[in-house]
Amino acid sequence: MSRRAAVLGHPISHSKSPLLHAAAYRALGFDAEYTAIDVDEPELASFMRRVRQDPSWCGLSVTMPLKKAMMGLVDEHTVAATDLGVLNTVTFTPGADGPHLRGHNTDVMGIVNALRHASGMSSLHGADVSDLKVGTRPAILGGGGTSTAAIAALARLGHDAVTLFVRDPARIAEARKAAGASGVNLDVRAYDGAAEQLPGFDVVISTLPPRAADPLAAGLAPGAETGERVLLDVAYDPWPSALASAWSARGGVVVPGLEMLLYQAVEQVLLFTGTGPEAAGRVIDAMCDAVNAPRRG
Repeated sequence: MSRRAAVLGHPISHSKSPLLHAAAYRALGFDAEYTAIDVDEPELASFMRRVRQDPSWCGLSVTMPLKKAMMGLVDEHTVAATDLGVLNTVTFTPGADGPHLRGHNTDVMGIVNALRHASGMSSLHGADVSDLKVGTRPAILGGGGTSTAAIAALARLGHDAVTLFVRDPARIAEARKAAGASGVNLDVRAYDGAAEQLPGFDVVISTLPPRAADPLAAGLAPGAETGERVLLDVAYDPWPSALASAWSARGGVVVPGLEMLLYQAVEQVLLFTGTGPEAAGRVIDAMCDAVNAPRRG
């Protein structure tokens, strides 16, 4: 039986996940169709009821605005998904009474591997990477769902203190929960002052939606040099973002959001196909070729 998988979100037409997954399945000889399905939060519960009735499903990728809403529609969560309060992956295990759905968060390893590759380090799928820091002073822009994964990723890289720039400190309950679960001391600062302060951080992760950081890029301290400091901008369409261009123009290292997408998708593919981590290299090569991304490591 041919299997089914998809990425869910709204809007979703821009997603490159179908290209990445299709290339990986071909490389692994896995018979599955992967599509992008536009689903908004009010429609999600009814969509998932239909999914449970179709035994061909093997996995779902979940993006905005569904990462939190999906938490209540699966049967079990991994520790990472529970700690962060959001998931981006659902796997299916057949059972006598229907499939058992498990929620995962692969964004964490997607960020870990994207940052480590930016520093010329090899990919570490599932490995213990604690105390192998990228930079010494990390900052995150935005306090939404992806910021929780960024906090957990920085903790895995050995950071115990992270600065978070947000517009509304009253709306970061999930970020505070993730910090507590990860053992991270969170220094919350006003987003309005971020432009002047960012050049002082070694690693910056922007979790803001596409174009949301454009005004910040325009206000980046004139003449401020970012040196070898690293910016990971998770927004990959359009690319380069205004923030990425401004950072690069000041000499900084830019990690495209496409790389985070790719590395988190590797983890999803291994889960959906039941393939061991030894296949990660083949999956990465196939995905890089599919989207013309550079191979690192």
